[in-house]
Amino acid sequence: MIALLFDIIGMTGTFLVVGSFFLLQLGKTTPTSLTYNMMNLTGAILLLISLCYNFNLASFVIEIFWIAASLIGLYKYIKNRSALATS
Repeated sequence: MIALLFDIIGMTGTFLVVGSFFLLQLGKTTPTSLTYNMMNLTGAILLLISLCYNFNLASFVIEIFWIAASLIGLYKYIKNRSALATS
């Protein structure tokens, strides 16, 4: 039962990461949008959680980088939004 829970968490993360990429390719979002970066961040975190049950070093490392990239994107989003608000 616990394996199923971690599989569901991992599949949800996969759908979020892949879904954000599809939205980007369909022109429904931009790489600088809040939606795109939050979907990527949440998906990567969920995949990282699922890797705690079925560990794979290569997948773990790529999710760490995916989280870092998403956090950079969110920082830039917030920075640009605050710059627009002050101008």
